[in-house]
Amino acid sequence: MKIVVIGGTGLIGSQLVSLLQKNGQDVIAASPNTGVNSITGEGLAEALANTSVLVDVSNSPSFADDDVLNFFKTSTGNLIAVAKNAGVKHIIILSVVGTQKLQESGYFRAKQVQEDLLKNAGIAYTIVHATQFFEFASGIAHTSILDGKIHLSTAHIQPIASSDVASFLAKTALSEPTNSIVEIQGPEKFSMNEWIAQYAKATNKDFEIIADTNALYYGASLTDDTLIAADAKFTGKTVYNEWINIDANKK
Repeated sequence: MKIVVIGGTGLIGSQLVSLLQKNGQDVIAASPNTGVNSITGEGLAEALANTSVLVDVSNSPSFADDDVLNFFKTSTGNLIAVAKNAGVKHIIILSVVGTQKLQESGYFRAKQVQEDLLKNAGIAYTIVHATQFFEFASGIAHTSILDGKIHLSTAHIQPIASSDVASFLAKTALSEPTNSIVEIQGPEKFSMNEWIAQYAKATNKDFEIIADTNALYYGASLTDDTLIAADAKFTGKTVYNEWINIDANKK
C-alpha cells in the first residue's frame, strides 16, 4: 500500500515514515525539501499518484494569525483537490486536543478551518487530536515570558511523546477510516506550571515560574480541562520524567 506523509521530514513525519517503512509499506516523505509543496502544489500530483492513504502532519512556518490561516486553508484545499483526482481512500490529519475550545487563538482557529475542510471533503478521513508533545515544553516556556518571568496556567495538561504519536498514526494509516475525531494523550496529568518546572529542572534552566490561573495559552484562555482529552482512544506509555532526563543527558 502506498502512503504519502505530508510533512514527512519533520518531528512526527520522519518517525512515522520510518515506522511505516519498517512495516513494509511504500511510503513517500513529502515536504518542500523533497520536492513536494502543498502550498504551491509543486510535485503533489506526482506524489499522490496511486496513493491509498494520505497523512498530513505538516505545520505552518509562521504562527501569525493571517499566515497560519492561509497555510492550513491553502495546503488542505490543495491536498483535498489532488487527493480526489488521485483516488486517495483515506486522509489523516494531526490536530490538537481542545482545538474547538481554543478559538480565541488564531492558530487554533486555523486548525479548526483545516478540520472542517477535511470533514466536508467527501473523502473518508480520520482526525487525530493529540495532547501537547513533550518536545513542546521549551516553546511553551519561551512564549509565556512576561517581564522576565514565565507565567503559566494552572490548567491540567497530559503531554505525550512524539514517538507515541507517530506510533499511533502508523496504526491509523493501516486501519479503516473512522470519519471522526480520535483523541490521544500521554500517561500523566500535570498542571502546566508543574510540567514546565520539570522541564526546567531537568535541563538546568534558571526559570522563575509563576502559576497564574489567568495566563493565556497561545492567546487563548484555559479552563482546567481545556487541554485534556475527553475520551482518549490511546494513551502513550512514555513517562515524561524519564524521557526528559534521557534527552537532557544526550545534549
